[in-house]
Amino acid sequence: MITARTLIAAAIIAMMAAPAPAQQAPVQGYGEKDKDKTLVQQQAERDAERAYKRSLGNVPDKAPVDPWGNARSAEAPKPATKAAAKTGPAKAKVGNAPH
Repeated sequence: MITARTLIAAAIIAMMAAPAPAQQAPVQGYGEKDKDKTLVQQQAERDAERAYKRSLGNVPDKAPVDPWGNARSAEAPKPATKAAAKTGPAKAKVGNAPH
């Protein structure tokens, strides 16, 4: 059975949640035309675009990054010796192989 305390708590939560959608700005629907911008807004967009392009010129060019550079040696790999070449591939054990 629902107690009075639960009923009051549910009513308070419902009253607090009701005004929330009214505070949001209306959303432009699909296919609606964009609202015309004022001259001040158009000028502000142009100024922001110019400032962005100017700031790109201030970024220094970086050399290409090699994340595996410290894992590789600077020298070329040495060819295998004759002793290592004579030994064949290791034979696999038969019997107690892990599954």
